[in-house]
Amino acid sequence: MSADTTSTAPLAAARAPALLRRHWLWLAAIVLALAIPWLFFDWSKGRHSGFALTMLSEIGLMSVFALSFNMLMGQTGLLSFGHAILFGLGGYCTAHTLNAAKAGLFWLPVELIPLAGGLGGLVFGAVFGYVVTKQRATAFAMITMGLGELVAACALMFMGFFGGEGGISTDRVTGQSLFGIEYSTPWQVYCLVVAWTVIATMLMRLQTQTPLGRMANAQRDNFERTQFVGYDPRMIRFYQFTLSGFFAGIGGALYVLVYEIVTFDTVAAAKSATALLAAYIGGAGSFLGPFLGTIVVVLLQSGVSLISNAWLLYVGVLFIVMVMFAPGGIMGIVARHEPIARMGRLGELAVPYARILPPGLLLVLGFVTLVELAQLATIGSAQNKSLAIGGQPIDPHNGLPWAIGAAMLVAGGLWMRREARVFRARWDALMEEAKARGLPV
Repeated sequence: MSADTTSTAPLAAARAPALLRRHWLWLAAIVLALAIPWLFFDWSKGRHSGFALTMLSEIGLMSVFALSFNMLMGQTGLLSFGHAILFGLGGYCTAHTLNAAKAGLFWLPVELIPLAGGLGGLVFGAVFGYVVTKQRATAFAMITMGLGELVAACALMFMGFFGGEGGISTDRVTGQSLFGIEYSTPWQVYCLVVAWTVIATMLMRLQTQTPLGRMANAQRDNFERTQFVGYDPRMIRFYQFTLSGFFAGIGGALYVLVYEIVTFDTVAAAKSATALLAAYIGGAGSFLGPFLGTIVVVLLQSGVSLISNAWLLYVGVLFIVMVMFAPGGIMGIVARHEPIARMGRLGELAVPYARILPPGLLLVLGFVTLVELAQLATIGSAQNKSLAIGGQPIDPHNGLPWAIGAAMLVAGGLWMRREARVFRARWDALMEEAKARGLPV
């Protein structure tokens, strides 16, 4: 026995660095997620910023939701306009479970409450999936849109389960915990959200490597060939839709734990649009793309919305720009640089990027100026809002600010167009060299 112990100890020690090298990104993400809230810690009062923790929790739970949406769009090639019904119904199941546990009907620790939402999403995913997965492509998208509107209407009609416009309120402090934690503070809830975000993300990542995940990719790329090799594409869609419902339900459960309420907004089309925006902006073709897109969308929604009424316009413009110039999303942009990086020539793009940055900033500044002036002259005046730059108030009824904004927009656009040609020439030269070397581009 001692000999076996002696021989396995060096083997385990040798495996540890290999595991760290393979999973360093996951570990770094966890450490970063737990470290960021301390940047907003109020040392004078000895507590975290409630707004920062809520926004970070929103990023976590919406990341799970966006990744579950990407199981359909990115992995299987199924565009769903009603994915929020799985998110919201999972949230409703969680709220009722939490209230029952609070009432003492059964014992269920808060740490396992997200499983109630996941199981609810799984069941509803199987029920709805049986209907919607009979079709694919455009027909699938239209059916999911119809189901989304149907469930949203039901949420206002059936008071017993949905609670009407007021929704279902709950209390996460049930006194039931595996670790003796009450989850009465935003920090405790945030740690729980981080834990379940990591668990759900890792499980969804592992699912992409299963036979089902591989065949979902095959159906996305070549529907007919999937049939030729003996698989039923309809069952692949059904299983994938059902599993995506499980993870969407976990996201809905985390939503309930963070906000302690669930309303019909969670099943509405706007929530489905949020997942679509996050997946597309981040890059639906990659696994981590929706996570990056979620960060962008939540920051715009939670941060920019505090200072501007036009945050939805900015999100829409960003989506249009990504569709037109970067259909692969943020991760697609990063992936495009891989051949140049493998040649060791990435540094040659530093100057072109530096040259294109000033006109880009000028263009954005001019656009934002005009948008803010427009919203200040309309809805902003009704809300008694004002705009000041450098402490100087700006009058939206004066023509000078409009002229300055238009001048910046036009000058930035013309300057950007010229620098874009220079950047494009250098980019094409590097890509041609990568092709000559036989690198995939």
